[in-house]
Amino acid sequence: MTGADQLQSLRSRARALRTAAFGADPAGERMERIRRSPNFVDGVFQNPVGARTRPSGSTVEFAKIYFRKEQRLRRTPSGTVPVHATTLADLAAPPATGLRLTWMGHSSVLAEIDGRRVLFDPVWGNRCSPFAFAGPKRLHPVPVPLGSLGPVDVVVISHDHYDHLDMPTIRALASTRTVFAVPLGVGAHLERWGVPAERVHELDWNETAKVAGLSLTATPARHFCGRGLRNQQHTLWASWAVAGPEHRVYHSGDTGYFPGFKDIGAEHGPFDATMIQIGAYSEYWPDIHMTPAEGVRAHLDLQGGPSSAPMLPIHWGTFNLAPHPWSEPGEGTLTAAGEAGVALALPNPGLPFEPGSETVPVAPWWRAVAVPPVGVTPAPTRPASPERAVATGEPEAAPAVQG
Repeated sequence: MTGADQLQSLRSRARALRTAAFGADPAGERMERIRRSPNFVDGVFQNPVGARTRPSGSTVEFAKIYFRKEQRLRRTPSGTVPVHATTLADLAAPPATGLRLTWMGHSSVLAEIDGRRVLFDPVWGNRCSPFAFAGPKRLHPVPVPLGSLGPVDVVVISHDHYDHLDMPTIRALASTRTVFAVPLGVGAHLERWGVPAERVHELDWNETAKVAGLSLTATPARHFCGRGLRNQQHTLWASWAVAGPEHRVYHSGDTGYFPGFKDIGAEHGPFDATMIQIGAYSEYWPDIHMTPAEGVRAHLDLQGGPSSAPMLPIHWGTFNLAPHPWSEPGEGTLTAAGEAGVALALPNPGLPFEPGSETVPVAPWWRAVAVPPVGVTPAPTRPASPERAVATGEPEAAPAVQG
């Protein structure tokens, strides 16, 4: 066998390993449209400001932290995550205020907006991985079976990483009539998994699709893309602004902090609620995920300053994707929001809430199953303010010491 034959054989074997879960690369007219994008430069999509997309620092030091026994124990809950038990019953009646959000875990949120239903980054799979036997495993069940959720008007995808774009979930949704709104290039994955091209709105940054009376705008984010070792950066990543006749919401997807949040807010806000990524951050990848403090700052930028509209922390609690303790994003967000005067919504997975009501959940539900740092006692709670009382009557949380 010649060298060329051996190389061809290796390529064939590599293609055989690329199962359907890896998706498909953009080609043809889709790739031509990508090349015409002002955000596609030198053969790859570019971030709004510079970002390191590969881990920095010492791999050896990272491994020491990641695999240290005490650290591993703190990256998972100590018991069963308290998933809300009556989600379906609670969703049976329409929201009284016209806007209701239900956090299903990680970045998956069902938003009911002015009579329409939008499902952001739905991941119902057990692992965020191309393989059923390996990869980060779900730490709590999804609150509602996907088949029981009922009709969805539009599914919004922020980018093509496995914890945001899940093949089994998309294949199940492909059999419904729902429409998809996705960043440029992501439609190639959906079509491979059975979604008809006519049901896909594929958008560049600052482009808008109109679906069922809603305006869905792909807005910039600071992140990256890819579903394999050979990452060509040929699919775009985005945050999303969604506006109905009466209400507006924002979903950050995955992003590092950048000044563009102010521009997004000025153009598409103010928002009745924001859904902001506050988990899976690390000093080893500081440019592509926000810390809780950065997430709170982004919320303030999007709202143009202090606002009574709540911030819903997302991208935490469901999968173990970073070296920080499992509960740290929640505690860090409490601290940062308290210092900045930002209103939070803190539902446990599956608890629907209406951002404009007086019963927005604000209790630190995670503390019951968090592993506290050695020698640290969780901070006590303080009484809830009347206007932000918890629907269950639980007290509002005071900031606690972070691990």
